[in-house]
Amino acid sequence: MTKRQRYCLTLDLKDDPALIAEYERYHERIWPEITRSINDAGIEDMEIYRLGTRMFMIMEVNESFSFEKKTGADQANPKVREWEKLMWKFQRALPEAKTGEKWLLMKRIFELEK
Repeated sequence: MTKRQRYCLTLDLKDDPALIAEYERYHERIWPEITRSINDAGIEDMEIYRLGTRMFMIMEVNESFSFEKKTGADQANPKVREWEKLMWKFQRALPEAKTGEKWLLMKRIFELEK
């Protein structure tokens, strides 16, 4: 059995109900090239939640995943670059983000002991 790692990331949407609705429509059927790039990166499960303008992404990844490899593959993939450019129409960087950063990795501060 492969070991899975969980990552949680966050990002804001622009505060515009029409843009938020359009963003959600895009995510009802993401482009097949985007699904393929996610799977090829070693991401085994991904969910995005929203409250107001704040989004929260949970990724379950296998041992082949790395943020560096995913970034490199995305930069080399014209369809992923097109998707990311389109999504930026709806998204707003968090105040903590450096130039060019979108989704920011969150720090786990609590885990229920088993």
